[in-house]
Amino acid sequence: MTDIDHVDVLLIGAGLSGIGAACQLGREHPGRSYTILERRDASGGTWDLFRYPGVRSDSDMFTLGYRFKPWRGDKALADGPSILEYVRETAQEYGVDEHIQYATHVTGASWDTDTGRWAVTGTRDGAPFAMTCDFLWCTSGYYNYDQGFTPHFEGIDDFGGQVIHPQLWPEDIDYAGKKVVVIGSGATAVTLVPALADSGAAHVTMLQRSPTYILSLPAIDKIARGLRRVLPEKASYSATRWKNVGVATGIYQLSQRRPEFMRGLIRKATVKALPEGYDVDTHFKPVYDPWDQRLCLVPDGDLFASISRGDASVVTDTIVRFTETGVLLGSGEELEADIVVTATGLNLVAFGGLDLVVDGEPVALPDTMAYKALMLSGVPNFAYTIGYTNASWTLKADLVAEFVCRVLAHLDEHGQRIVVPVDDPDVARLPFMDFMAGYVLRAIDQLPKQGDVEPWKLRQNYLYDVRSIRRAPIDDGVLAFS
Repeated sequence: MTDIDHVDVLLIGAGLSGIGAACQLGREHPGRSYTILERRDASGGTWDLFRYPGVRSDSDMFTLGYRFKPWRGDKALADGPSILEYVRETAQEYGVDEHIQYATHVTGASWDTDTGRWAVTGTRDGAPFAMTCDFLWCTSGYYNYDQGFTPHFEGIDDFGGQVIHPQLWPEDIDYAGKKVVVIGSGATAVTLVPALADSGAAHVTMLQRSPTYILSLPAIDKIARGLRRVLPEKASYSATRWKNVGVATGIYQLSQRRPEFMRGLIRKATVKALPEGYDVDTHFKPVYDPWDQRLCLVPDGDLFASISRGDASVVTDTIVRFTETGVLLGSGEELEADIVVTATGLNLVAFGGLDLVVDGEPVALPDTMAYKALMLSGVPNFAYTIGYTNASWTLKADLVAEFVCRVLAHLDEHGQRIVVPVDDPDVARLPFMDFMAGYVLRAIDQLPKQGDVEPWKLRQNYLYDVRSIRRAPIDDGVLAFS
């Protein structure tokens, strides 16, 4: 490498989003040079980072899989290693592997209008590096890879056992025959509890401050299996994908429009899955409406099965403090534990903490507007990939990749080099996400704003975005080209 390399398109992050984006970029613009900069020593992002027992997708794989690459597995909610294999197989199949530079931490990017280029800086293997590009694309997701979120717990240093965050799961931990308390009730907790219970733990307790909506999903999609028997692979995959999009969209819309009805349906299913007389209303009746926070899916009701067998239990209470032997609760009860897992969430960070500068002026993200939730007002030749909160991440990631490829084609067709969304001061500013999850609320003030009208309004609706992102004209009067 020279001291400063240049590529047409520079992507940051070689996870699910970055590899999918690079595949589409390579297909649609084979003449463009591109590089992916990956901070870690391996590709796969989330699916390489998380190693806790039972780690799996919380969206079905027929929508979490790429639109252009059929998911060939049987499981609808697949395990982490299978997803990682799928992502890396895709990268190899499309030649993306050859374009990834590892151990490269991007910290700053500065746009210069005179040259029409980004200057990107950071470290590679601990040493400074710099390169330039015409178009910068952030595909690093939106949470902090260094550490997850753990609230302050009084007396945690007094605890004589191990305290573990799932994001930093130790390879050598032995939980066989031990009492495990998992603090949390989100997707990670409901995955960990049955996995630990099935792997030899003496007992696993899910300790939650408040309940979460949990819905059982068949581990094997029988309709998908049937379609594979009668249709070619791509056709059966597409049909299953659209079927699952329709079901997920229907559940979300029903939850928004008739929340009490959905509450009843979920409660009825939960009562049926648990032993007679189980206190469902204490442990599985949230105070919020369905999909105000993400709905948790469990394959074949594995969490409920662990509870029914007595291998696992749920305690709904507050934590007063840690003790030497466990956790003291607000009720006065002490939960004994050898291991405590803090499945308490993630720390959100926009664009991997990248500092953006445009013509010498630092970009304050809260002062920008999110254009179609994939570009920023006043920031030229820049795109980012953030998935849905109410559906599969990849549904949106695929659309973003298609849009960026369309923008690049538009620039080529008209002999232009620069594209930038132009802010409209008459558009009302709203929080970027209307979502009550803790990791979003903790960081909402650090994020761009959305607007109250198109194309500044964030739509958590794949069917709508297919029209507005995949099919709507690129030159819409908001994007300025030069």
